[in-house]
Amino acid sequence: MKDGNGLTRFGVSLSSKLLKDFDGLIARKGYTNRSEALRDLIRDSLVQAEWEAGDKETVGTVTLVYNHHTRELTHVLTDLQHHYHQTIISTTHIHLDEHNCLEVLVVKGKARDIKKIADRLIGTKGVKHGKLAMATTGKELA
Repeated sequence: MKDGNGLTRFGVSLSSKLLKDFDGLIARKGYTNRSEALRDLIRDSLVQAEWEAGDKETVGTVTLVYNHHTRELTHVLTDLQHHYHQTIISTTHIHLDEHNCLEVLVVKGKARDIKKIADRLIGTKGVKHGKLAMATTGKELA
């Protein structure tokens, strides 16, 4: 049933335990109602589908933690970033301590290309930890 705001209302059947667990989750996350929590779950699934398709324009971040004293590592990471300059649109470099650095790269492009770049950066010898966080341009979401 649609209301005047373009919203459609529908019913969902869940077991009592699943609903109780869901209500606990949305309370911990600070949602004010179930509808907003469901919308976010649906949006997250749609963003995941964008990434799985591989050919949609997406955005995300690649986070790297590494010891900057590792021989040639800084040079290799910088060269890779220059090579993929069309996809890497911004970087932030933070000195965590006298040895370790955190680098966050903002990326935009086809999902399959971003995954390849992230894998290459994360897989570089000397990177202690890396993670690709996938997001969306928002163009496909309501």
